[in-house]
Amino acid sequence: MVLIAALLAALFFLPRIALALLVAVLLLFAALEWARLCRLASGSAWLFATTVSLVFLALDYAGLQKEMFALAALFWIAVAPLWMWRGVRPGETTWIGAAGFAVLVPAGLAMLALKPLEVLLVLVLVWIADSAAYFVGRAWGRRKLAPSISPGKSWEGAVGGVIAAAGYAIICSYWMNQVMSFLAAAIVLALVSIVGDLFESAAKRQAGVKDSGTLLPGHGGILDRIDSATAVLPLAALLWPVIR
Repeated sequence: MVLIAALLAALFFLPRIALALLVAVLLLFAALEWARLCRLASGSAWLFATTVSLVFLALDYAGLQKEMFALAALFWIAVAPLWMWRGVRPGETTWIGAAGFAVLVPAGLAMLALKPLEVLLVLVLVWIADSAAYFVGRAWGRRKLAPSISPGKSWEGAVGGVIAAAGYAIICSYWMNQVMSFLAAAIVLALVSIVGDLFESAAKRQAGVKDSGTLLPGHGGILDRIDSATAVLPLAALLWPVIR
C-alpha cells in the first residue's frame, strides 16, 4: 500500500521531467530483474538495465511514443502469444533479453503519455481483473489455462477477470456516456493483461526461478507486481485517443 501511495503521489504531483527520471529508475531496477531471468552476469545485467533506461529516455525525448505503443500492441497481441504457444525452451535467453525492451520501455512511455487519472484508471482495471481472476479461479476453476506455464490459472478465472473488467468499464463510462467504446477497450485490455501475466510466468519458468527478484520482501520483485500492467499500459495509451 505504501508503494501504491508513493506511485500515485508521484503521478499527480511531480513535474514531468522528475516523473520521467523516476520512471527511468524504476525501469532500471525492473530491467535488472529481467536480466536475472536472462541469466546475465552482474556487469552485463547492469549494462542491460542501464541501456533499457537510456532507451526509454531517448524515445521519450524524441517523441516516438505512438510508434512504440503500436509495436507493443503487435508484441502483446501476436508475438508473445505465439512464443508461449510454441513452448518454453530452457536456455533460450537471447530472445528473452530482446523482449525485455518490448516489455518495459513502452510501459514506461505510457506512464508519461497518459494523464495521471488515466494511468490510475488503467491500473485499477488491471487490479480488478487480476483479483477477480484469482478469486473466481480459486472458487470455480477446473480447466487449466496454461498448465505448462502457470498451473494455478484457469479458464474460469480468466473469464471472471474479463467480466469484472467489463463491469468496471461500464461504471466508468457512466460519467462519459461512452459505454460501448469503454466496454470494448476494457475487454481487450483485460485479455492482454492475462497475456502479460503469463508471459512473465513463462520467462521465470524458463529461467528456473519462482520470483523475478527480492526487492519487495514477501512480494517478490518489481516485475512480479507489474507483469500485467506492462502489457496493458501501452495498449491503453494507444486506444485512449480513439475512445476519447
